[in-house]
Amino acid sequence: MLLKLISRNLAPHKVPLILIVVLQLLSTLATLYLPTLNADIIDDGVVKGDTGTIFTLGGWMLAITAGQVLCAVAATFLSARLAMQLGRQVRRELFTTVETFSAQEVGSFGAPSLITRTTNDVQQVQMLTLMGFTMMVTAPIMCVGGIVLALQQDVPLSALLLVVLPLLVVAIALIVRKLVPTFRLVQKQLDRINTVLREQIMGISVIRAFVRRDFEAERFGAANGELTATQLRAGRLLSLMFPTIFLLVNATSVGVLWFGGQRIDAGDMQIGALTAFLSYIMQILMSVMMAMFMFMMIPRAAVSAERIQAVLDTVPSVQDAPDAIRTRVVDGSLEFHDVSFSYPGAEAPVVSGLSFAARPGTTTAIIGSTGSGKTTLLNLIPRLLDRSEGRISIGGHDAQALSLDSLRTAIGLVPQKAYLFSGTVASNLRVGKPNASDEELWRALEIAQAADFVRDMPEGLAAAIDQGGSNVSGGQRQRLCIARALVGEPAVYLFDDSFSALDFATDARLRAALRPVTLESTVLLVAQRVSTILHADNILVLDEGRLVGQGTHTSLMEDCETYREIVTSQMTEEDQEHAA
Repeated sequence: MLLKLISRNLAPHKVPLILIVVLQLLSTLATLYLPTLNADIIDDGVVKGDTGTIFTLGGWMLAITAGQVLCAVAATFLSARLAMQLGRQVRRELFTTVETFSAQEVGSFGAPSLITRTTNDVQQVQMLTLMGFTMMVTAPIMCVGGIVLALQQDVPLSALLLVVLPLLVVAIALIVRKLVPTFRLVQKQLDRINTVLREQIMGISVIRAFVRRDFEAERFGAANGELTATQLRAGRLLSLMFPTIFLLVNATSVGVLWFGGQRIDAGDMQIGALTAFLSYIMQILMSVMMAMFMFMMIPRAAVSAERIQAVLDTVPSVQDAPDAIRTRVVDGSLEFHDVSFSYPGAEAPVVSGLSFAARPGTTTAIIGSTGSGKTTLLNLIPRLLDRSEGRISIGGHDAQALSLDSLRTAIGLVPQKAYLFSGTVASNLRVGKPNASDEELWRALEIAQAADFVRDMPEGLAAAIDQGGSNVSGGQRQRLCIARALVGEPAVYLFDDSFSALDFATDARLRAALRPVTLESTVLLVAQRVSTILHADNILVLDEGRLVGQGTHTSLMEDCETYREIVTSQMTEEDQEHAA
């Protein structure tokens, strides 16, 4: 999975990859050749007293060292650039994929987990790629080249490698084997701590209001403690690696000097050869050490790659049909034909057997108790969720036959949770229509009863809006969201309990201002307050996901017991008589 992810994203960068390999190759060969020159200086220059040889070979060593440094720096620079490009590309793929997810996929992974996968997991793969580029050529060539050149210097002394290398590989392999499940647990616990932290930040006002700070501190402390304990366990395993490596490296150095000294004393080896042999042994062990360092990073990166690939391989439940129709929908006629929706694995459908029609110039209201499926019904129209059974048509087209862009461009949705993006008033309104003029924005604000408070802001349309619209009130957020939908002039308006934060006077003015604007559009309105929907052309009454009544207020008061109960719970008899 890890190799698949890296190779797929690096495939377009063949020229930099080849250049990195060439530079690393030149740098490694230079490193391998330097001990041989050093041995020649000792044996031919120092021992024989040949100053000319010392200066000549010394000059070559300086030149080769300078070239080796340049090649290493250039290779590292290119490796860093390529690793950063890979990270950028994977993050872009993840973001693009998540943007196609419906609420079902987002709920399956969880928002905190998706954030961790896009940041921390990508960083793990990115760091492994960087280290791989700097070591992938150096380590194997240095190891093989070092063994060959060590054998060239002295074959009997090279027998030490037959003891040291297996010990080194086995010791580190045992440590790495323990690291894999530990790193997998670390990533899951990072998801958990992100979930807790995100909940506490978003719910800070509730936590303070109910004096739950101590409880939430303990909850965060528990998640943090679990992550800390797991990371300490990983740290302890890692702390065993370097002492083990250096113990074997130093023991090998002692062995080389001990047995090499005996061979020099017996006249079987020269001093320069022993110096070169010791350098090659160090290079061999360092190359193994670099390889082990890579293996140390691979487990965590492999876990991260699996998590990234799981997102990239997820097929969105809502997507365009292969032969999707791309057209501008101007007719807002909307029809539901025996529509049902169930979440995968659910015991019962959320909504079931819905059939109704809504025409341009009419207002269809939806009312029902909490959890009756009102928001789900609305979300089925722009295909934020896809119906499980039945058929939904808009403008004479099957909703699933239209491309998502064509369908959603024809719809202006004001969600139940009024959400604004960080930016300005103008940038938020232009989400509905990117090329809208200032005049169009002010017109939408006037209709949404938001123009007054926007004018009161010092910067007007350029006034700053914080993330989520946290610097404006709930009612102001709702009105700005309504204005955002109005700017696009869609064929269908969907208002999901969008007037709940408004006072009755503002609600009445807004509905009166909307009436002439929506004469040629279809309006669906979810409401909790009966007073908001009294004059709707058609009222749909939902109960436990089923349509138990539809008609005008007057007809429903006569024929629908559920509707009468809702009205009775909200309005006095005098209010009902006045409404009638």
